[in-house]
Amino acid sequence: MKQIEISKLSKQDLEDKLLDYKKQLGDLKMTHAISPLENPLQIKIVRRVIARINTALNNKDF
Repeated sequence: MKQIEISKLSKQDLEDKLLDYKKQLGDLKMTHAISPLENPLQIKIVRRVIARINTALNNKDF
């Protein structure tokens, strides 16, 4: 997700997306531990999206 898409979402939507992406990150890490991922950069991308969502949530609080 891009920052523009994230900024348009409501606080509740951001929290839902955050849970989804955290679950996805856990699944990717587990899969990667068992057998190498075809594209290990997926983990990096998901971590960055989680950081963007957390930043947007912090900004919406103010």
